[in-house]
Amino acid sequence: MKRRTVLSMEQALSLPYATLRFAQLGWRVIRIESTPAGEGLPGDPNRYIGGKVVDDDRRTYFIAPNVGKEAIALNLKDPKGRELLRKLIVGLDVDVFCCNTVPRRYRQLGIDYETLGAAKPDLIWAGISAMGPEYPDAPGYDPVIQAMAGYMELTGPADGPPTLSGVPLVDLKAGDEVYANVMLALAERAETGRGKRIDVSMLQAAASWLITTLPLLDFDCQPSEITRCGNEHRKFIPTNVYPTADGFIYMAIGSDVQWKRLTEIPRFAQVGNAVRVTNEGRHKEREAIHRDMAAATRQYATAEIAEDFRKATIPHAPIHDIPAVREMAAVKSRLTTTRMPGGKTVHMQPMAVDVPGTPAELRFPPKYGQDTMAVLREAGLGEADCAALAKQGIVA
Repeated sequence: MKRRTVLSMEQALSLPYATLRFAQLGWRVIRIESTPAGEGLPGDPNRYIGGKVVDDDRRTYFIAPNVGKEAIALNLKDPKGRELLRKLIVGLDVDVFCCNTVPRRYRQLGIDYETLGAAKPDLIWAGISAMGPEYPDAPGYDPVIQAMAGYMELTGPADGPPTLSGVPLVDLKAGDEVYANVMLALAERAETGRGKRIDVSMLQAAASWLITTLPLLDFDCQPSEITRCGNEHRKFIPTNVYPTADGFIYMAIGSDVQWKRLTEIPRFAQVGNAVRVTNEGRHKEREAIHRDMAAATRQYATAEIAEDFRKATIPHAPIHDIPAVREMAAVKSRLTTTRMPGGKTVHMQPMAVDVPGTPAELRFPPKYGQDTMAVLREAGLGEADCAALAKQGIVA
């Protein structure tokens, strides 16, 4: 079976994360960066963020999203660069072209679907932008979209300020939408032979996750139902983080049956009463329940409470820090890796879903422009052509 090839004009996180998912499948991913412009550092700004790992353009923040890829540098502001891009798409038999620049620049850089699709009609084209092509100038930054899409309004303590998520949810959601929709387009292409244009709006993708809040507007909801509530659940009581003698524990009661099992545990018998037997009744005594639960949990160690909850099959978890997450057997056994040029193994996040036959170790991220010449030669350009393009500043 032909190895899929993805050519991606990418930077930051949303699109590099999407194409990482293709690289994890063993597909070929070639990232395009711009040639030096005489101001600032060349290529993806994320190359220069975080601690120094090997050299100046492969720092800690850049590593994980860009393993398993190749890197070339093209000057798409020059007509020769745009012509070269079309030649690469045809010469390398590219399946998917991706980009995450503002839509206003699509035609300027010759990366629009119409131009590239004319060169290769079965090409699948995917672009990530802040709000879709109808808003061509809007920059797509995760925190900005978290604010715009209401995520910050929904995150944090009820009496505290709007708060960012600890994970760049919107970037990752947008990347997952590219991944899913490219797969759908490939399935359709297998039947029709035609390519497809995919536009991922970060705002729309983020808003699609407002399934527990946005529809409530048409049900005359209370303002408290669509704003911050800390670690509580807006509907199921009690669901919260509670202090223990040596830390914290998260516990979730999702049914009246689970509540009954909770109050049958000797340590928690005192939190039960006749009103609290139903979730509706527990809503009426919400604050008192949280106080009673905290008074009970803080008397015992996390492990003791966890053992009680385990026996009663009540959903719960300790609050892990990131080192503890990595040591969990269910995570540790599935970590992906890369190997630094000096030989050191770097452990990274697992794949989202196990796929048999996929590589557990991926190539260390390439330096800026590392693969330019090799890719040009593969597309049919001779040594003299490559040298001329480099001299003219068309490639780097």
